[in-house]
Order: sequence, then C-alpha cells, then structure tokens
Amino acid sequence: MSDGPFDVFALIIAIIAFIIAIKASSQAAELRRRLSSLEEMFRAQRPVQPPLIPADVWADAPPTTSAAPPPLVPQAEARAEAPPPLVTEDISPPPLEASTEADATPPLPAPAPGFEERLGTRWVVWIGGLALALGGFFMVRYSIEAGLLGPGVRVFLGGVFALALLGAGEWSRRKESISNIAALPIANIPAILTAAGTAVAFATIYAAYALYGFLVPATAFVLLGLLALGTLAAALLHGPALAGLGVVGAFVTPILVSSDKPDYWALYIYLAIVTAASFGLARIRLWRWLAVTTIAFAVLWIFPGLDAGDLQVAPHAFHVIAGFVLAALLVVCGFMFGPTIEDGEIEPVSSGSLGAYLFGAMLIVLSSAHADLALIAFTLLVGATLLVAWRAPAATGALGAAAATVFVVFAEWAVRANPDMLVLPSGPMAGIAPTAIDSAVTLHLVMAAIFAAGFGIAGFLAQGRSNSAIIPVVWSVAGVATPIAILVALYARIAHLDRSIPFAILAVLLAAAFGAATEALARRETRPGAMISTALFATGTLGALALALTFALEKGWLTIALALMSLGTAWISMQRPIPFLRWLAAIFAGLVTARIGYDPRIVGDAVGTTPIFNWLLWGYGLPAASFWAASLFLRRRGDDAPLRMVESAAILFTALLAFMEIRHFATGGDVTSAPSLLECALQACVTLAMAIGLERLRLRSRSVVHNVGAVVLTVIAGLVSVFGLLILENPLLWRTDVGGAVFNLLLLGYALPAVLMLLLSYAVAGERGKAYANTIAGGALLFALIYVTLEIRRFHHGPILSSGATTGAEQYTYSIGWLGFGVVLLGVGILVKSERARLASAVVIALTILKAFVIDMSTLTGVYRALSFMCLGIVLVAIGWLYQRILFRRQIAPPPAPQTST
Repeated sequence: MSDGPFDVFALIIAIIAFIIAIKASSQAAELRRRLSSLEEMFRAQRPVQPPLIPADVWADAPPTTSAAPPPLVPQAEARAEAPPPLVTEDISPPPLEASTEADATPPLPAPAPGFEERLGTRWVVWIGGLALALGGFFMVRYSIEAGLLGPGVRVFLGGVFALALLGAGEWSRRKESISNIAALPIANIPAILTAAGTAVAFATIYAAYALYGFLVPATAFVLLGLLALGTLAAALLHGPALAGLGVVGAFVTPILVSSDKPDYWALYIYLAIVTAASFGLARIRLWRWLAVTTIAFAVLWIFPGLDAGDLQVAPHAFHVIAGFVLAALLVVCGFMFGPTIEDGEIEPVSSGSLGAYLFGAMLIVLSSAHADLALIAFTLLVGATLLVAWRAPAATGALGAAAATVFVVFAEWAVRANPDMLVLPSGPMAGIAPTAIDSAVTLHLVMAAIFAAGFGIAGFLAQGRSNSAIIPVVWSVAGVATPIAILVALYARIAHLDRSIPFAILAVLLAAAFGAATEALARRETRPGAMISTALFATGTLGALALALTFALEKGWLTIALALMSLGTAWISMQRPIPFLRWLAAIFAGLVTARIGYDPRIVGDAVGTTPIFNWLLWGYGLPAASFWAASLFLRRRGDDAPLRMVESAAILFTALLAFMEIRHFATGGDVTSAPSLLECALQACVTLAMAIGLERLRLRSRSVVHNVGAVVLTVIAGLVSVFGLLILENPLLWRTDVGGAVFNLLLLGYALPAVLMLLLSYAVAGERGKAYANTIAGGALLFALIYVTLEIRRFHHGPILSSGATTGAEQYTYSIGWLGFGVVLLGVGILVKSERARLASAVVIALTILKAFVIDMSTLTGVYRALSFMCLGIVLVAIGWLYQRILFRRQIAPPPAPQTST
C-alpha cells in the first residue's frame, strides 16, 4: 500500500470533518446566544431568581461547547446578589413615573458582533485549528517525500504531536476555568485543539497499523477503541462536536482494522462498551442526536455476517440484547436511569430505540432460518418490550414494532415451509403429502402461545392505567391484532390453508376471550381511550369469528367472513360512534374486493355447474347483501368517505354477481369460453335493470356513489348493446341459431333491451340532461326497429338468419312491418298523449318512406312494388287524417246569424 493515496485520503477526511464540526458548532452556538439573550431579558425584568427547572426530556438543541456557565448581565447580577432593602413605615414610595419607567424598560440585548470581532475571535480560531490538524499531515508527508525520517520516527512524531494538541487543549480549558474567562460558544479554543489532537491520533494509529505494519490488528483495534472512548469522555468537557467525532470514530474503527477471520465476540463486546459510553454521554448531556446516531450505527453493525453460510447466532444475539438493555436503562424516558417525561406522552427516541433492536433480532431469526437460539433471543426481547412499555409509557410506541416483527417472523415461517402459497391456489398439491411438522414447530407453538397471551392480556389490563387516550388504544391494537395474526400464520403453516376444525375451535376461543374483554370494558367507568379500545376488542371478536368460519368451512368462506366483518363493524359503529370503526368497515370491504381480484371464481375450479345456485351466488351474493346492509347502518350517521367506499363495494359486488352468474349460465360452467348472443343479451338486460334501480334509489338517497354508479352501469349497458348485440354477436353477421318463432333469442336480445331502455329514459327524464334521456330513448327505438326487422328475417329464413338471399316478398314484408310499427307508435302516442312516441313514429315512417323510394323501387318487381307503394300511400293518408281530425283539429267558426229588421 503506497503512502501517497493514503495521505490524500486522510487530508480530505480531515478537511470534511473540520467543516462539519464548524458548521454544527456554529448552529449550536447561535441557538445558545439567542437563548442567553432571552434569559438576560427575563432576569432583568424579574429581580427574584426563579427556581432551577430540571431537564425532563431529551434536549432538542445541544448545549454549549464550554463547561463554564455564561456570564450574567451586569444589571441581572446586581439584582441577584444585592439583598432587598428593609421596608419601614416611614419610607415613602418612589415617584410613580420613575418606578414605572425603570421597571418597564428591559435592558437591550448585546448587539451582534461585527466583522472585525468575528474575524479576530472566531474565524482565526477555526482556521488555526484546521491548520494545526493539516500541519501534522503535511509534516508527515514532507518527511516521507524527502526521505528524512523513517516509518518509526514518523509514527512517533505523529503521536507526540497528537499528545501535544490534546495537552494544549486541556491546558487552555483549565486556564480559562481558573481565570473565569468564558470561551466563545462557537470558537472554543480548547475544544478545537482537542478535536485536532484526536484527529491526528486516529491517523497516527491507523498509519502504524495499515501502512507500516507496526501494530497487529488486535493492538490497533484496542488503541483506536480506547481513543474513541476517550474522545467521548472528553466531550463531557468540550461539547457536542467532539462527541460526534468520538462516536463516528468508535463505530468506524472495526472497519479500519479488518481481519480475514473476524471475531464477532470481540467485535460485539467492543460495540457494547462503545454503545454504553455513547448512551451514558447522551443521557448526561441530554443529547438526543447522539442517542439516535448510536442506535443507527449499532443496527448497521448487525448486518455483517448475516448473509454468511456459517452465521454465528450467539454473538449477534448478544449484540442486540446488549443494545436493547442499554437503551432501556439509559435512553427510555421514565424507566430506570432514562430522562423524566410527562406522564402519558409517547416519546419517539424511547420507542424507536427498542423498535430498532427488535428489528435487528428479527433479522437474525430470518437469516438463521429460525434457529432455536435466535428464536429464544427474539422472544426475550419481545417480552422485555412489553415490560418496559408497561412501566414506561414513553416507550408505548415500541409495541407496534414488537407486534409487526412477531407477525413477520411467523409469516416468513409459514411461507418458507409452503412456497407454493405465493404462486399457486391455497392447499396442498395433488399427489404431494403436506409436511406440517419439523424440528422447529414445537418451539414456534410455544412462542405463539406466549406472544398471544402476553399481548392479549397486557392489552386488556393496560386499559384505564393512563390519563392519555393514545396509550390504551395502542395497547388494545397490539392486544387484538397480534393474536389474530399469529393464529392466521400458524393456520397457513400447519393446515396449509385447508379446512381445520382444531384451528376453528381456537378461533372461537379467541373470539370468546375478546368478547369477554369487550363486555368487561363496557361496564367500566369512562376513561381516556376507553371507547376506542372497547370498539377494537369488539372488532377483534368479529374478526376471530370470521376466522372460525374460514377455518371450519371451505376456502371461499373467507370472502364471506370478511364481508360479514364489514357488516358487523358498521353495526358496532352505530352502538359506538367512533370514526375509526367506519374506516375499519371500509377497509374490510377493500380486503374483500382485493380477494376477488386475486380469484374471481372465489373457490377456483370448485364453483360447480348448477346454474344460479353455485358458489358464485354465495361468494358474491352474501358480500353484496352485507355491504348493502352495512351502508344502511353507516348512512344513519352521515355521508362520508367510508360510507362511499362501502356503497361502491355493494354496487360492485351486485354487478359482479349478475355478470358472473350470467357468464356461468351461458357457458355451462366454463367461464373461459367465448361469449355468445345469449350472454350478451342477458348482460345488457340485467345491466339496464340495475341502472334503473340505481336511478330510483339515488332520488331517495342523494348519494354521489349511487349517482355515478347509475351512469357507469348505463354506459356498460350501452357498450354491451352496441359492440356485443349489434356487431360481435349480431345474428345477421354471424351464423347463430336464434331459436323458435316468437320466444327466441331475438326477443331476449333486442325486444327486452328496447323496453328496458325506454323505462330507463323515463326514469332519468327531468332528473338528468335532456340529451342524456333522449339518447337512451333513441337506443330503445333503434333496438325495437331492429327486433321487428330480425323477426321478419326469422319468418322468411328460419333460425339461421345469416343464410339465404333476400326475396321480393321479404322486402315487401319489411316495408309493411316498419309501417305497422310506425302506426302502432303513433297510436300509443295519441292514446297516452306522448309527444316522444309520436316523434318516434315519425322517424320510423320516414325510414319506411326512404326504404320505399331507395330500395323497394329498385329491387321489387310486379305486384310487390305496387302493393308496397299502395300500402304506403294509404297509411300516409290515414296518418294525415289522424293528425288533422284528432291531434290538431280546428273548429270551424259558425256563420254569422242573419240580421232581422225591426
């Protein structure tokens, strides 16, 4: 290894380190200066010195880099030291104006330092400290280039220079302390000299090990570690910048001193000592940033060796256990030696520190393939988390991390033994016997029992112990969710998602326990968070019952069970008006929707071949009914986002029930076959019927979901009608057997949709735009005319309409049929006084006239041409007479009476 690259690398590191330290020190000092100004103003206004307030939580800003307290303002000092004069009866009060002016005018804060003061007291010190550190590097580099000094001398001189800087820093600190001269917060000469000496010492020891081989790895490791610990200790006197340098150096030392055969025990014992020193310093000075930095480095040191084939579980487990214990002792507020905090607050660092080490323990379990020692260590940490959170509410947030890691461990255990669950339908594969038992099952079952009982019982007993609402809610969430998640994971691992009566019994017992907890909490006096916790335990009761149905019945009942949970949660929200329960009902609806997205047939190939009464009816019909009922419960307390989600699920499942049942019926159970005229006809009719129902329902509910749903269903019906009935499955274009003479597919595919379109147009008339209603009415007229045309075609050609040529008699029949249809529409319009019917009649008759002059005149011959025009003329004359005599009859004015002469 050459000297040149190392020098450049060390130079860059030194410059960056000093820049970061200067920036952090500047920010801290500016905050301290502002705080000192506010304190001086406060002391000047109040002559009585206030009592000292102990720090009861992690400080957000680091304190000053100097150990000496800031000097008092002269006015405040005089008032604090001088005893108050004795007041006698003979002493008259001072003049009001002078007293008011003296008390009301606080002393002005010291002006901001000018350019010259900044240059002479701060910048010079910073540059000097950087120059000292760089001078050591440059001197070593020069001696190497000039060949003046050997490697041993270089290392010796580097060590001497580092000791000189450290000694100068300590001497200047003591000198300032003796002389009562306060150091500038952001230009602390002792701190900068000590930081420079520490940097030079790190570089010297590393050069002796890496460049010249004077030190073996163990010796270099010990020396660098002791230097880092010494730096942390010196930070008690010199401030946060030195603490940051020390913690970074301590955790980076194992990277600098590497070995081909790492000793994890030595590594993690060293890291435990460093962690203890860092946590202790953070606790003494209340430096939140130092605690967070230490936790981050400690978690990162879990990863080395996790991917190795010969993972050493014992030292890794020791690392997370030691870190967890140290965090509980020194970091968690309100527990053992941690800072104090207001009761009922969840403190992020306290909760996050425990959660970080739980995450590390989980990684060890997963990487070791659930080794027994790793599982035992993980169980101990989870149990310790419950204990710490029970004694210290500030760490209650760690319960979420504990519950999440427990679920991940058991879920990975289930999936690892059943990888087919990720890509195949649930259940064992045919011809392969499932293997439910292996060497770790017993230990996992014991862990599952401990975790379920621990979280559930603790979650119930924690209710009413805190004056804060969030803490009992967190306990209840963990107490309800963790046992259910563990039960599901065990069911997936052991029963392979197949029917299991023993697991159904366990689910019923769990539901009974949650139900008893719900009743017990409901009888208690009202406490913060009691209503939400009671509702959560009630929801857990419904969830466990739904799981019991899932475990005991076929796999498709999971969809039904989740839908029933949505209904039950909506009903509970009526009894306990908690917004969270409304969202929970919507979440269950979303889960059911995701479930059918995974397998639209609900139970795979086991749907059955019986029309209507098959698994589709239960898998879609029962959830649809549940969501409709849930929406009724939710609507009683307002129209909000959860209600709209449940209403959307109700409409979706109703439509899917119809579509899937029609698909199943039209294909004989083979849902993968191509569509047919029968299927398109049924789909169009049912969609139009549902649109009519939603149009009627929205007039009463005024729901935006019903409004949008009606429009969406109308659009779907239009697409099916146009592309399905008129193009893709049109019997005139494709060879299709339409059936009998009257009761055939034409009646179902064209006549019935025309009637439903007409009814839908009347349902939206006056409620939506006129163009929207007229478009639907035009569709009804079009399908009615097509039905008449196709029925005439069926009369002449039989059930296959696409074969055979069109004769003159058929063309004549078309004209007569269209003309008769127009007359019928006119008669209906006259009888019910409907202008729309009369306009439709005019359209049909106009088409008949156009056909007569364009088609009949050129294709018909002989008597058919004559009869066509004769019938057309007679009908047109009759229509004119009807309009003149009935619709627009004019009264003829009687002649004037003759005048008689008298």
